[in-house]
Amino acid sequence: MSVRAVIWVIPCFNEEARLSPAQLAELVVPPHTNALLVNDGSTDGTQALLERLASESKGKIRCIDLEENRGKAEAVRLGLLAAIKDNATFVGYLDADFATPPSEAARLHKIIESQGYHIATGARVLRMGASIERRPARHYFGRVFATVASWALEIPYYDTQCGAKIFRVNEPLVDALEAPFQSRWAFDVELLGRLVDGGTRTTDMIEVPLNAWHHVAGSKLGAKAMLAAGWDLVRLGHQLRRNRRRPRIRSLPE
Repeated sequence: MSVRAVIWVIPCFNEEARLSPAQLAELVVPPHTNALLVNDGSTDGTQALLERLASESKGKIRCIDLEENRGKAEAVRLGLLAAIKDNATFVGYLDADFATPPSEAARLHKIIESQGYHIATGARVLRMGASIERRPARHYFGRVFATVASWALEIPYYDTQCGAKIFRVNEPLVDALEAPFQSRWAFDVELLGRLVDGGTRTTDMIEVPLNAWHHVAGSKLGAKAMLAAGWDLVRLGHQLRRNRRRPRIRSLPE
């Protein structure tokens, strides 16, 4: 595999009807771009679909089966670790519904590779010239969520929950992925918090306003889950800020 390779991790839970083979094929068209599909204990025909897509991809796609449902956070973490083990230079993750289209994923990869960033994440900014389609309730919840996330991270993040993120493989990233996430719903914020606390500077990070993002019906984040995510974030935010303010004890010379 090329030393400049990128592997996109796609967590899949009961995505047999929503995962688009055409969009997946488009994702891996660019040179040295691969996909790793993580079946998160699906109960439908997702695993069979992933195996078929992998077998037809000429090595560009592979899949792993977690057998039991571990949740999106753990599926992403284990997928990123597997991609790093495959010697990728860049690893990222996308949602299985391709709300962020393959062309935008390729643009994120180009930006992080050419401009030297360690982290590049998509931002769903409604503006002239862009095609951003979000449900109003999700949009307003997202704005509140992003405000609390910025408070938790102590950096001005616009859209921590956009399901399109890519990372340069380095020691801080490996360290940040070592332990399972404590947060089920706000793991994106927890991962970014670990990276910031691990020494990643804000100058190494960039949010890229997406040119296209389209809501796809069938999202598993309902009203109850949104409330759980909000509470999860508040709890996580207090923990992150408390840890940063905890004095570090230096050992005294003997």
